[in-house]
Amino acid sequence: WEYACRAGSTTAFYFGDDVTQLGAYAWYSDNSGNATHPVGTKTPNAWGLYDMTGNADEWCQDWFGTYGSAPQTDPAGPSNGSNKIFRGGAWIDDSYYCSLAKRFQTTPNYHGWAVGFRVVLAPTRTP
Repeated sequence: WEYACRAGSTTAFYFGDDVTQLGAYAWYSDNSGNATHPVGTKTPNAWGLYDMTGNADEWCQDWFGTYGSAPQTDPAGPSNGSNKIFRGGAWIDDSYYCSLAKRFQTTPNYHGWAVGFRVVLAPTRTP
């Protein structure tokens, strides 16, 4: 998730570090009107992916675990555990929770009105 969201960036948000720009890229507590919005109505990241932050938290494949103290690049977490990760922040969250490095954890059977998932298709190759 973080790899796709960052789209090559190294900043707090995929558009930079200036939180005042978040409204152009994400639906969150300051601009959502307490509701989700159709995907693709905000500015995408550098790879053309929409709503990677805000609108709805996204379930991730990763199990929750602590990271080492050394800098991490696209960490995947442990191979098993009791809690799964969701990331990205949602329409109800403030800007802090939309930061690319922020992760949340809960049991895999959790369901809530601000958490969803992203369907991803592998690119097709032509001979």
